[in-house]
Amino acid sequence: MENFQIISDGACDLLPSYTEKHKLTIVPFYVSFDKKQYFKEGIELDHDEFYRKMDEEHAVPCSSLPSITDFYDAFLPLAQQNIPIICICITSKFSGSYNSACNARDQILEEYPNARLHVIDSTLNTVTLGLYVNEAVRMRDDGLSYEKAIEVLESLKQTGRIYFTVSTLEYLIKNGRIGKVAVIAGDKLGIKPIIIMKDGEISLGGVTRSRAKTKKKIIEQVQKYFEDQKLSISDYSITVGTGYDYEEAKAFGQELETALNTHLADVDTLIGTTVGCHVGPHPIGIGFVRKYDA
Repeated sequence: MENFQIISDGACDLLPSYTEKHKLTIVPFYVSFDKKQYFKEGIELDHDEFYRKMDEEHAVPCSSLPSITDFYDAFLPLAQQNIPIICICITSKFSGSYNSACNARDQILEEYPNARLHVIDSTLNTVTLGLYVNEAVRMRDDGLSYEKAIEVLESLKQTGRIYFTVSTLEYLIKNGRIGKVAVIAGDKLGIKPIIIMKDGEISLGGVTRSRAKTKKKIIEQVQKYFEDQKLSISDYSITVGTGYDYEEAKAFGQELETALNTHLADVDTLIGTTVGCHVGPHPIGIGFVRKYDA
């Protein structure tokens, strides 16, 4: 059966160990600490050094989306070989990456009218986007047709959720991503928020007075979501997202597996620099996406 190539922007936060194994093409975002010099995430900027600079030097980085040219350069060799392309982008409510990809697609189609190139606004971000891309990989490897894979992917994106917390609201505020969460005083009161992302939007899911209580509450909220929606956790791919607090994430993942009687997805992800610009140095949370029916 005909195969297709999967492309994602860097916001999927999949590690090279995964992308190389599964032969994915990643179009990176750019990150800057001074708004003058920009580095390609995952290529020109070390992940741990990025978070260390925020944590220890209180740096406030910013990100910049992939350009039309970046996507065009990724699409061109595949179009020339008549290989169908599925390009999966971060939610358009957070970034113009999807628009860059669409403009690049239009340029390709002008030059190669028979090219098959579908761009998806995933409505997802970071580790849920990574899980979503993983479902696309499963479809490709299982031999689904290009058209069927697109159909299933479009239906799955609404199933993604992230429940997470941060050590400080500073970065969400400075980068204009706080949205409905702005109603709380946050740092001044020592409050730790639970933030929920769904359908490309973030909202407040509650507050506690400590990080430990917040993580416990996050697991309880995920449990409640599955119970209230009458969903089976076994039908979902689930993971823990962290910046660089690896031991905390490992312990949190074990708590999650025990509480939900499940196993984390075998997908290598870390909350990357693009999202890290907005959530600060110590994000942690749970993301999940429904698996496709093989």
